[in-house]
Amino acid sequence: MPGIWVYSEDNTLARQLLTAGQKLKETMGQPLGVIAISGEEIHAFIAAGADKVYVLQGENSWPESYAGAVADIISKEAASVLLIGGTLRGKDVAAKVAAKRKTGLVTDALTVKYANNRIETTRLVYGGLAVRTEAVSLPALVTIPPRTYAEAEPAADRQGEISTIDAANKDTRLEIRNVCPIVREAVDISTAQRIVCVGRGLAKKEDLAAVEKLVKAIGAEIGCTRGLSEDYHWLPNERYIGISGQKVKPELYISLGVSGQVQHVVGMRDSKLIVAVDTNEKAPIFAAADYGIVGDLYEVLPLLTEAMANK
Repeated sequence: MPGIWVYSEDNTLARQLLTAGQKLKETMGQPLGVIAISGEEIHAFIAAGADKVYVLQGENSWPESYAGAVADIISKEAASVLLIGGTLRGKDVAAKVAAKRKTGLVTDALTVKYANNRIETTRLVYGGLAVRTEAVSLPALVTIPPRTYAEAEPAADRQGEISTIDAANKDTRLEIRNVCPIVREAVDISTAQRIVCVGRGLAKKEDLAAVEKLVKAIGAEIGCTRGLSEDYHWLPNERYIGISGQKVKPELYISLGVSGQVQHVVGMRDSKLIVAVDTNEKAPIFAAADYGIVGDLYEVLPLLTEAMANK
């Protein structure tokens, strides 16, 4: 029976994809399933809306080695849509599955809907300057970046079918003997709920101490533009927000001395509440902001910090 399927090696991302899958389920009238490479959260998937869960068991621990098994399942289930978590490994799997099944693939979709017997998606192009709408015939594969959708709300009384399948993904042609993870100097600000971002409006590195007071007052993380991390080296690259840096989606985003060039805005445009402070009333950041203060950050910052600290 045709259905809508979700796959990601990241269980949190898989639950986010279930939100997109539920919307397709409502319009397409087809069941919703999850393909997982571990059995740790099968009941959470069912509570979040999955009607069926396949758990892949293989001898190879690398997620990309499960592409063949994923392709076999969507073929067996005659899947109409496969939503894949848009991580680097997820995109690798998506490309392999699309090639095996000879189906259309759309990457980095921000919205997904069913219309005219096709899947229509939108995604950013030209560095965030434009939004492209694309339509792909069924069966369709779509990758969705992390945090594009909120996690599906669980329902305790839901029931679903669970199956375990041998992935047969052992491959002796390549042996990985050692893995050296990147040692990061900062926290992962992509998951922060509050962010204070500084740009070139900050005159010198020592002034970061004043920014840190506001960060502490509102329980936020500090972020920066590319210039402050890669040119000035005032903050680690992990805190740089933009098209080639971190993509953030906090509840509150405060920018201080950030002009708001498109390369930066692409990384923070999905923040729920954006507050901008800049001396240039024509700065592009104000077009993206919910609230704007035209003023010198050295005058606004102490007042804002005091107000938030006393709140």
